[in-house]
Amino acid sequence: MAEPARELTHDFDPLEPETFTSAHALYQDMRSRCPVAHSDAYDGGFWALFRYEDVRHVLETPAVFTTSVQNTVPKFAFTGRRPPLHFDPPEHTAYRRVINRFFTRGKMAALEPRVREFAASLLQPLIDAGEGDVAVDYAQKFPAHVFAAFFNLPTELAELIKEISAEYVAAIQIVDTDNVVRLSRRLYEIAQAVIDERREHPMDPAEDLTSALMRAEYEGAPLPADMVLGCVRQLLVTGMVAPSVFVGNMFVHLSGDPELAGLLRKDPARIPAAVEEFLRLYGPYRGMARTAREDVVLGGRLIKAGEPIALVYTSANRDERVFPDGENFRFDRPNLARHLAFGAGVHTCPGAPLARIMLVTTLEEALARTTSFEVSGEIGMARWAEWGTNSVPMRFEARA
Repeated sequence: MAEPARELTHDFDPLEPETFTSAHALYQDMRSRCPVAHSDAYDGGFWALFRYEDVRHVLETPAVFTTSVQNTVPKFAFTGRRPPLHFDPPEHTAYRRVINRFFTRGKMAALEPRVREFAASLLQPLIDAGEGDVAVDYAQKFPAHVFAAFFNLPTELAELIKEISAEYVAAIQIVDTDNVVRLSRRLYEIAQAVIDERREHPMDPAEDLTSALMRAEYEGAPLPADMVLGCVRQLLVTGMVAPSVFVGNMFVHLSGDPELAGLLRKDPARIPAAVEEFLRLYGPYRGMARTAREDVVLGGRLIKAGEPIALVYTSANRDERVFPDGENFRFDRPNLARHLAFGAGVHTCPGAPLARIMLVTTLEEALARTTSFEVSGEIGMARWAEWGTNSVPMRFEARA
């Protein structure tokens, strides 16, 4: 039996400048030519999986691929473990059990009117002005308002968290470790202040996630205080990033497909299905990672125990073997529910129901308030580990 290949070639560069289409063109090529790839980037290099089945296999096999060592490429968890993302089963289960209770259909329905209010109040000034940057002036502000409502925080504090989170992500992208550590500690301080506030002014744990974590028990004992802190720190930041880089993608697509935009204006009941296809096409995560617990062979290549593996959801979601005509928007894909925009397995994003409400509401309000919109300037792109837009200048035609 032939030995698997072990040559650590530099198969792609995640730091190459990108346009709105360049990464997807590269990933289509990688899926056919080098689906299990190696890069020298990020302090010692890493593996990257570009095909759907490989990514899904890793996500659904935590016994072999752990999230507790390195769960992102590049690695940036230098200031402590933050459940549930940094834990494998069964450790992570106690935290997920609490978190999942806050993303039920009933709780999301109760929050939806406020999400809609925030969307309308942030979009309307751009539409009234006839122009604006939908990424900078909307997508990068909207999550703070939503999370203030969800976490029962003052809007000003949520805006501060969003501002620090943006600096934190920017520092990660250029591997500025000193600033990553500094900003992470600042976020820990904010999370501790939220916990201290709940301790001084208790809230109903059925209505407040921080309070619920503080009251939760596992195997008859309270959750450790440092892990509750890490969990609150994780939750306050995680949901801020993805909507900020994703929302603009939908506007870019609709700007280039006025027929689809017109169809959705005439039949807004189809917007949720369109959002689901946009999630498949433009999912923002490509640096979520696992670490091999043992030597494994994927795609004929030997990955050694301890080596990080990036799961490129952005590529997997366009894999033609799973999603025929995967580079293009198609309504009514029979297997659309298999997309990996929110991951898969035990670490599937718990906030997916809220993210869907945010995205659907954004398009409903934007399309109802305009007769057309179009990109009017250069699109600015996020850098690995996210994929998506940082800047989308647009012109808007308001509905009379």
